[in-house]
Amino acid sequence: MTDASLPHQPLRESRGVYSEPVPAPARARVDACPGVFAPHDAADGALARVRLPGGVLTSAQLEVLAGCAVELGDGAVHLTSRGNIQLRGLDRADPDLGRRLSAAELLPAPDHERVRNILASPLSGVAGGLADVRGLAAELDRQLCARPALAGLPGRFLFALDDGRGDVAGEGADLCWRAGDRSTGTLLVAGSGTGLRVPLGAAVDVLLRAAEVFLALRAAEGGTAWRVHELPAAAGRIAAVLGGNHRFGGESRDVRDARCPNDDHHAGAGDASPSVPAPLVGPVPRSDGGTAVGAAPLLGELSAAQLRRLAQLAPAALVTPWRTVLLPEPVGNPADALARLAGAGLLVDPHDPALRVSACVGRPGCATALADVRADACALIEAAGGLEHGRRVHVAGCARRCGAPRGVHTDVVAVEGGGYQVDGTWLPSLRDRP
Repeated sequence: MTDASLPHQPLRESRGVYSEPVPAPARARVDACPGVFAPHDAADGALARVRLPGGVLTSAQLEVLAGCAVELGDGAVHLTSRGNIQLRGLDRADPDLGRRLSAAELLPAPDHERVRNILASPLSGVAGGLADVRGLAAELDRQLCARPALAGLPGRFLFALDDGRGDVAGEGADLCWRAGDRSTGTLLVAGSGTGLRVPLGAAVDVLLRAAEVFLALRAAEGGTAWRVHELPAAAGRIAAVLGGNHRFGGESRDVRDARCPNDDHHAGAGDASPSVPAPLVGPVPRSDGGTAVGAAPLLGELSAAQLRRLAQLAPAALVTPWRTVLLPEPVGNPADALARLAGAGLLVDPHDPALRVSACVGRPGCATALADVRADACALIEAAGGLEHGRRVHVAGCARRCGAPRGVHTDVVAVEGGGYQVDGTWLPSLRDRP
């Protein structure tokens, strides 16, 4: 599922002056992004998406997901580009999945389950970053679920908390708080700066108030928008409401002069450019002198056995928006943990060409796919990782390009009649290419 049918049209802002984007066309239907209680009917059965605010999973929750995958689904979980997971091959009428996930505290608020889309810098508080946003994703989730009106957000609406390194600020969030120093940050709306200076302690409240303003603006525009960038002048309008009616950290500030001290650090004087983060695979040095470890499943698909291996090796794991899994505090020797992850079939070498290749589910799981793209993606990996050395590649089964990464990558799309369009050039086959 994707919203690629509408162009991404972020506002651009320069020193408090907002430009008007080309208006996005009105949506013809309501957002139907899948959840657990409203799954998507795919060719291989029902698909349920489980939101993981901040990507956090405890070892107990990993075990529960492994059991659900084997006993209710296709035996695996599929990582998404928003740090969430999907279960496929489900029986839509079976209520057992909801019961199991609720008992594991993965569905704390059924009415809000589709809107709990929250990214947070995975390494925050572990290594680097300007501010520590650990815990803010959980707090944002709690307060989001406590506001009944916010259950009306579209299922594609995305929040982000960036600790200043820019890793999640470029991942297409509708609303993002990005640190400018240890205690203060700025609000980004659809990737554009607002000039609003927001203390760390007020970040959650401001993000939720901005979401409420979005819903009000959306209703005034006819209630069809799925994303903030689909509303005309969204960044300026949201900033004006918040700057005029809200007190940040005890003092009232005007939107035109309340700039984050490090605001010029953001591309375009406040804009968030798509990032190309480190893969967070292999040993990851921590600020405290210890070592975290990261791993990636091939093409983002984690088997039940791999989930259980992760659960054995750490009390908690972080699922990243780049389809990798970070263990911030592995049990025992990090080198042993990496060896055991590799033994389970996970990728642990940060230079592995397989890390550069992603793919949608393709045939036979998706009815709209025109090819078995995962088999073809594996052929690319066997040929040293893609069509252009060192560049990311995404293989899609149709023009919707589900799961495509943000930023520069080689665009490989299956076409009617066979073959692929590779950055606009037709090739008869990826397996037999020159």
